[in-house]
Parts: sequence; structure tokens; C-alpha cells
Amino acid sequence: MPEIQLAETDRIDWALKTFKRKMQKAGIFRELRRRRHYVKPSEARQIKSKAAARARARAARSASRASGSAH
Repeated sequence: MPEIQLAETDRIDWALKTFKRKMQKAGIFRELRRRRHYVKPSEARQIKSKAAARARARAARSASRASGSAH
């Protein structure tokens, strides 16, 4: 769990902003969203395959842009 050290003179809004940033970097918000509902194993496979297809399409687009900009 991320933690921040506060002095007596530190502002609360600064502390909250810093804490939220550390939580974001640690991936805790993503994990909470993922665990909010139970996902059946078949649904998890389907989500994973769709994500892989999106990643392949993104890689293909970036590869075509890289080769297309050489004109």
C-alpha cells in the first residue's frame, strides 16, 4: 500500500493528490475495477483475446504508418 509522510505544515489537498498519484502508479485502482465483479473464466478468455486483437491491430497500424511515411 502506498504511503506518504506528512509534516505539520503540509496541506491536505497536496497529500491527497500525492496519495492518488501513488495509488494510480501502483495499479490499485485498475485492480479494484477488475475485481468489482466476478468474471467467469470463459469471459476472461474472451476479454483477453479481444485485447490481444486490439493490440495486433494497433501494431499493424503503427507499422503501416512507419512504412507509409517513407515516401
